[in-house]
Amino acid sequence: INFTMSDKKISEAIMKLDLYELLGVLPNATQSEIKKAYRKKALVCHPDKNPDDPKAAESFHQLSCALEVLVDSSAKAAYDKLLDARKAAALRNKLLDSKRKKLKDDLESRERKYQDEDNLSYEKQAELLKREINRLREEGSKQLIEEQETLRQELKTEMMRDQTDTNQYFRLRAKWKSAKGVYSTESLRRIFNKYGNLTEVVLSSKKPSAIIEFSSQSAAEMASQLEMGLSSNPLTITWISPSPISQPPVNKVISTDDYESLVLRQMKQAEERRRLESEMKKEDEM
Repeated sequence: INFTMSDKKISEAIMKLDLYELLGVLPNATQSEIKKAYRKKALVCHPDKNPDDPKAAESFHQLSCALEVLVDSSAKAAYDKLLDARKAAALRNKLLDSKRKKLKDDLESRERKYQDEDNLSYEKQAELLKREINRLREEGSKQLIEEQETLRQELKTEMMRDQTDTNQYFRLRAKWKSAKGVYSTESLRRIFNKYGNLTEVVLSSKKPSAIIEFSSQSAAEMASQLEMGLSSNPLTITWISPSPISQPPVNKVISTDDYESLVLRQMKQAEERRRLESEMKKEDEM
């Protein structure tokens, strides 16, 4: 979607906004600071990330218009003059009460002198800004297009990362010798919880084995490389899916008790558990 200034009503809308406040920057901000502020805010309110928010597109459009004006030196100069005039008018209106009538007259006198010497009238300033906006609309803003392409790439990367974190699970199979005792679901949870991101433990009803599932690849890799289980009944751990790129094995010299200080986290997912139990049952019947 190209959010350049194609709407003829944009100029009127721009005149009512404080573009610096919209982007969260100071009037003396550099172009680099303005672009950085734009990317930060645009990533948050991008329509693709907020499909249920009817105002997301409007907010994103306003940010894009603000960037387009403030990174163009001529348009920025015209906008700054208009903003100064608008602030002066706002100050004048605050002085309309009777107690400050005298100050109002003095302010108007100084404003007239200022305008006569070095400034255009408010109407002419507004007209100048309109012309600059029309120029941007006709020429297109190269900097805006570049920033939006950068934003699209960042957004794509972020959404792909979120999708991977949400949908991917990493499964291990833990086996042991039944002759030396049987691990329970709870004992396996206590053993593997310390690696973090444990989502499920499914015990086989027929074989001395269990499926151990993590939502984090790093947690699953750490468990597969380091965990030995109980010294009286060691565990043999292998990958089910997805199997990561093979890495040099870590020397398994660390026992279960040595990792009791690791952060514990558990996520319960009933539907996934039923699916895994069904998978385990089918495998047992083979």
